[in-house]
Amino acid sequence: MPEAQVIDAAVPGPMRPWSRCAVGVAAVAACAMPIAPIPAAHAVGCPDAEVVFARGTTEAPGVGPTGQAFVDSLRPRLGAKSLGVYAVDYPATTEFSTALDGINDARAHVLATVANCPNTKMVLGGFSQGAAVMGFMTANVVPDGVSPSEVPAPMPPDVANHIAAVALFGKPSTRFMRAIREPAITIGPQYVAKTIDLCVENDLVCTSDGRSFSVHNQYVETGMVDQGADFVARQLQASWAADALAQAPPPAESATPSPLTASAPQTPTGPSAHLPSAPGPWPGPTTPVTSPPPVGPLT
Repeated sequence: MPEAQVIDAAVPGPMRPWSRCAVGVAAVAACAMPIAPIPAAHAVGCPDAEVVFARGTTEAPGVGPTGQAFVDSLRPRLGAKSLGVYAVDYPATTEFSTALDGINDARAHVLATVANCPNTKMVLGGFSQGAAVMGFMTANVVPDGVSPSEVPAPMPPDVANHIAAVALFGKPSTRFMRAIREPAITIGPQYVAKTIDLCVENDLVCTSDGRSFSVHNQYVETGMVDQGADFVARQLQASWAADALAQAPPPAESATPSPLTASAPQTPTGPSAHLPSAPGPWPGPTTPVTSPPPVGPLT
């Protein structure tokens, strides 16, 4: 992103991406209507994981340089697992209001993937304005001051189960969003533990007291792209491991007899089975029997 065109700095006047749907009745209806799942391009062969990435302002269509570096860093960390990539389709111009197009497109793609590839683990990622798009995507409530009829509804809660990680690079700070008269970006509670929010020191866009636009383009050089890939890879591996554990068959019952069974007395068989188990008293007289005196030899 050229320094002179970084996101939307110093663009005068309100630029409410959340109010674009209020232009007309038809637009309001379109934005308020839930987006039905559409067939995903990879429905036949669903990847093990997929990166859904939104590029930064003025970057060419695709995932952008930061997004491509992130994908290239992540891929070898996944071993034999397959990795798909989806570039969020939105203008990414200096008119920040078009970010709403990115939210709508990313939301529709995520819902379609959940419907058509339920076992695919998704990674939401974005750089600069794209990080704002993905940050808003995770929100579980509509920002304060914005009518729910003007924006896409938050994603259903169960969608979070299909998203393994969120990687944000240079996400605009509250100060920056206030300067361009937009609501602050709040990560939804279901995604906080899955999110890595990376910001280069002194970056004017993402830090509360940053002063430099030039460092805003240094997420590859500072190693933060690799840091994000490390985090996401760990999240994916943990998610796959949890799935494998949940799908594992229960352990077979052991054939070794229990202690109670092993120590149980064995019932005797055969003639001796009718004898008492312990000596006496035997039936008969209780007084001792006196033997007759020995008979001497006959004379």
